[in-house]
Amino acid sequence: MGKRARINLAKTAGFCFGVDRAVTLTYKLLDEGKSVCTLGPLIHNPQAVSELEARGAAVIGEPSEAPHGATVIIRTHGVAESVLSELDELRAPYLDATCPFVKKIHSIVLGAPNDAAVFIAGDKNHPEVRGIRGHCPVESVVFSGAEELQKLLDGRPEYSNKPLFFVAQTTFSIKEWENCTKIIKKHCTNAKVFDTICNATHERQSEAIKISRLSDVMIIIGGRHSSNTVKLKSVCESNCPTYLIEQADELRSVDFSGCYDIGVTAGASTPDGIIKEVLKTMSEILEENTVEQEMAAENAVAEEVEVTTETADAPADEMDFSEALEESLKSMSTDQYVKGVVMGFSPTEIQVDIGRKHAGFVPIDEYSGDPAADPSKELKVGDVINLIIMKTNDAEGTVMLSKRRCDAAQAWLDIIDGESDGRVFEGVVTEVIRGGLLAVTNGAKVFIPASHATESRNQPLDELLNTNIKFRIIEVNRQRRRAVGSIRAILREERKQKAEEFWVRAAAGQVYQGKVKSLTAYGAFVDIGGVDGMVHISELSWKRIKHPSDVLNIGDEVEVYIKALDDEKRKISLGYKKAEDNPWEILRRDYPVESVIEAEIVGMTTFGAFARIIPGIDGLIHISQIANRHIEKPQDALKIGEKVTVKITAIDFDKKRVSLSIRALLDPMEKDEFEEEEAPAAEEAPAEEEAPAEEEVPAEEEAPAEEAAPAEEATPAEEAAPAEGEAPAEETAE
Repeated sequence: MGKRARINLAKTAGFCFGVDRAVTLTYKLLDEGKSVCTLGPLIHNPQAVSELEARGAAVIGEPSEAPHGATVIIRTHGVAESVLSELDELRAPYLDATCPFVKKIHSIVLGAPNDAAVFIAGDKNHPEVRGIRGHCPVESVVFSGAEELQKLLDGRPEYSNKPLFFVAQTTFSIKEWENCTKIIKKHCTNAKVFDTICNATHERQSEAIKISRLSDVMIIIGGRHSSNTVKLKSVCESNCPTYLIEQADELRSVDFSGCYDIGVTAGASTPDGIIKEVLKTMSEILEENTVEQEMAAENAVAEEVEVTTETADAPADEMDFSEALEESLKSMSTDQYVKGVVMGFSPTEIQVDIGRKHAGFVPIDEYSGDPAADPSKELKVGDVINLIIMKTNDAEGTVMLSKRRCDAAQAWLDIIDGESDGRVFEGVVTEVIRGGLLAVTNGAKVFIPASHATESRNQPLDELLNTNIKFRIIEVNRQRRRAVGSIRAILREERKQKAEEFWVRAAAGQVYQGKVKSLTAYGAFVDIGGVDGMVHISELSWKRIKHPSDVLNIGDEVEVYIKALDDEKRKISLGYKKAEDNPWEILRRDYPVESVIEAEIVGMTTFGAFARIIPGIDGLIHISQIANRHIEKPQDALKIGEKVTVKITAIDFDKKRVSLSIRALLDPMEKDEFEEEEAPAAEEAPAEEEAPAEEEVPAEEEAPAEEAAPAEEATPAEEAAPAEGEAPAEETAE
């Protein structure tokens, strides 16, 4: 059996983030029954645009053409500032679906100084480039590539010293942009070069180049008027024959003969449905070609057998072709690959027809490497499956076959190829062994070292047992048939992609559900979906804590919000404690002046005692307010841990002080008598409102209250924090 063709689909094929966002927003409005129109075709794909028009999304060329009341969708390419002004003047409702990467270019060119010029690498007729120029407050120049840029700079010597801003269309060729930057560095002394090519475009082109180098033919799916699709064809066609198609039926004109490795990618405006249809049609064409090749091969064998029979000792009429062919099949050996047509099922086997006199059967345990697989549910009569011959019994006229071993053999070949082409494999973790994991993909075993099994080394491996995973092959030993894979490589790629998407849309105030990844002396690091942010220790609780572990544990699911972002350093400061949990707000709401409460004595000073009102707030009972008799020190009437009934007599929210009184709740007659006898003493005592609660009390005399924690218990958060900007620490309630 000859080598079968293999299709390698790029993982970056299809909608990019910006296009997917625009299409999703448009369909959402249509699903809500709203009138919608798009300012120009929403994306560069005629089939997708036709489908949107069928749903009622009309395409208009100017804002004035918008039907009354219809929401105008601004496509991902963006528009000039004048177009936005016109929409505002017309009071037309609009939804701006401009790609965030394009908006970034708009903000860059808007910042160009008055004496500067903006150079844009791209197609001057492309709507994205027209939109960028519409945001330029100064002279703008468009060039298509390095050659044209060279001519521009040579012909205008005044540009050599003039401030220049260089940007590129988001879908501009990476290789061509590198050539342009070399020219800029050589000729311009006062230039700023901004890397504005979309990350998704960069990854898509890089992957297409890599796949095309390993392929016999490359298929690019997308609109012929799409800039990024045309560039995909351009970067691939130097490596192998490359075809750009818009629909699946165009594949019929492609010659796949002699092609065994077929690469496929798609532009950023190509819907998943079109990609799937192309792959389905391609598989059918390749299957037809394979059948024709096999028939031709069988005919060649038949002719060879026929010649042999004519020269044999027996007369030709005593041994016809069918007998000669059957005779040649008697030597049918094991490890031979064949195709089988499913004929029926029994509890112990699958009956198959392999096109020969021998009856073929596949024992149930030779069907799949997955013990839970059920062939009666996964197959039907007439299905064609790939098999390998295990044993031939000429006496009984039967052939025992195995699909499981055939899958494993093919999987091993795929694994060998996977080491060089970097494809992603899917499998199931079957064992946790010393040093790592064993995963099975299509019956082939792959070892995954512990260092490559998880994103971080401290994650337990047992959690991965019996789970579905994705991995890449990083090493193959053909002699020992041993393959080594890496899950971490996939996780890091996915995390990088999520991080890029996060930074495009992240803003202060956004709320996330995150997972605590690690704890340090100065805060907690939380994964908020592909990126980590830090919650400073001062943001974890309204009361003073010694360590973040007093509040959180690794693995906790928490709700956090973004306090601050540092785009340059890619650092995120998160908030955790909520304003409604602020003890001073609780005090303001639930404990007004004159409230009578039960409090616990938590500290003593020479002039009074501190009592815990609520967690996070202690109040001062001045010595003159402890009893109706003269006492030398608070310890004469109170002790630490004692519960007492007190009255709130004053609250200073600015200075964070609360005054309490036990005496105010005692019998008035006893209080008057005390006032007469002890008046001089009361005059000598400091006024209770002026009690030096924390600032005026020496540290060694302070009570170990929340706001007056002893020095040895104070958290080193502010001192240990790496930088104030990384996690802005707010003042805790005291």
